[in-house]
Amino acid sequence: MKPTRPFSNSTRDDREKGLRVNHRIRIPKVRVIDPDGNQLGIMDTRDALHVAQTQFGLDLIEISPFAKPPVCKIMDYGKYKFQQKKKTQEAKKNQTIIVVKEIKLRPTTDQHDLNVKLKHITKFLAQGNKVKVSMRFRGREVVHADLGKAKMDKIIQTLGTLAVVEQHPKLEGKQMTMVVAASTGANAPKPTPAQQN
Repeated sequence: MKPTRPFSNSTRDDREKGLRVNHRIRIPKVRVIDPDGNQLGIMDTRDALHVAQTQFGLDLIEISPFAKPPVCKIMDYGKYKFQQKKKTQEAKKNQTIIVVKEIKLRPTTDQHDLNVKLKHITKFLAQGNKVKVSMRFRGREVVHADLGKAKMDKIIQTLGTLAVVEQHPKLEGKQMTMVVAASTGANAPKPTPAQQN
């Protein structure tokens, strides 16, 4: 018989996640799986705890609380927590985080400044970010919103196959915005100085 060990105490974080371990499993009967993945059948929770502690020297962890009856596995609680943490870290590592960068324009932005901003947009897109281009109209400038729209269209035309437009230029109050994202074409050409003029 393996030596018994004191039951592990679940932490506050585990309780908030609904994870129940050992004496925190209040349900009267559970379906039990041994450390090798073999089914031990449905048992009284008290008996399952006894088996986990005395026969295996391990913990009883509720892994499927919504099954009927809930499913518990006999395993090392510390090892289980480590594996779960590792899975979470792997999932985070594999997530694609898309950041939305913002470029601000004015209807009066000259060609030189516009070229600089286009370089920034190109850089952001190359990094896999989305870019929100916003243009603020002051006072009566909004009556010439068509000029702002023309400038936005010129940006789209200059970016060419480098970008796709996710939100076309849209006027809301005194601000016009559009959103562009990187094209799926990995080798999309960058705008040349000739295209920018």
